[in-house]
Amino acid sequence: MSIDARNHEDAETFDGSGDESGAESDDDNRSPIQRWADDWIRNPEKAYAVMLVFLGGVLLTTSLFPLYWLFNVAMAPPGQTDIPLLPETIDLSAFVQVFQQVPFARFMFNSLFYAFTVTVFVLLVASLAGYAFGRLQFRGKTPLLFALLVLSFFPPATLFIPLFRAFNQQVPMLGLFTLPVEIYGTPGAVVAPLSAFTMPLAIFILTTFYGQIPDGLEEAARVEGTTRIGALFRVIMPLSAPGVATAGILTFITVYTEFFFSFLMTGNSAAEWAPVVDGVIAFQTQYTVRYDLQAAASLIAIVPVAILVVVAQDKIISGLTQGALKE
Repeated sequence: MSIDARNHEDAETFDGSGDESGAESDDDNRSPIQRWADDWIRNPEKAYAVMLVFLGGVLLTTSLFPLYWLFNVAMAPPGQTDIPLLPETIDLSAFVQVFQQVPFARFMFNSLFYAFTVTVFVLLVASLAGYAFGRLQFRGKTPLLFALLVLSFFPPATLFIPLFRAFNQQVPMLGLFTLPVEIYGTPGAVVAPLSAFTMPLAIFILTTFYGQIPDGLEEAARVEGTTRIGALFRVIMPLSAPGVATAGILTFITVYTEFFFSFLMTGNSAAEWAPVVDGVIAFQTQYTVRYDLQAAASLIAIVPVAILVVVAQDKIISGLTQGALKE
């Protein structure tokens, strides 16, 4: 005799509702972190978005918070050392006093003069060198490029003592010649070493861009009667505008923000060609320090660089990321 369990009086119907209620119960028992982890494993795009937002927030915080804190210090009354996170009052008088108490405009002019002069000189010389390395074949090309690479990593501070003696004490340079005049405390004492230190990077950037210009374009210009120098300035440099702009902007920013040589190779006053950093330090005396004016001066000093980066950001990005030109 057989017994059908479905017709038995104690039989129960299975509809799956028990498992669903069990899964919901398991979800309720898990911690929020476990539920987020399971959700991100099933949808990795959410994890990527959260990571990008987090990294962007960290980058913005580390980059912009020092500027915000400088602004906050500039808003504080003179002598206040307990700076709140949020300014109690908005008082912009410190930005006016910066120009009234010291010739801060002259300090900024000195740094801008160094940056502009070095940039023009470096672009001129580096363009000629970049043309030779990028478009000509000659013996010793690779060792010379390697020597430039080595020089670009040479610590500039190690050359300060020899240069200081050469500029200040009229000692023979390399045992061969002596400078005709003492140039310590003049713009030449800053422009000469900074031009040498920023030259290798500009040569490498321009060598890469000039080497990518098709030969046919230069040959067409030369058929029209122009010389190699004419083809460089009329054809190759305009076609390599992102590279030239990148080399120039990086050189300008490097020289404008340079501290070591521009501080030690000049005097302390604006009339002695002191850079903008001396203008910031000028608000510190033997007994007092005006932190509010130093913070305001620091914010004013970075305005030219900020404007340059904002205006030329497209050139900088294209110059750093441009891959190759096709004929």
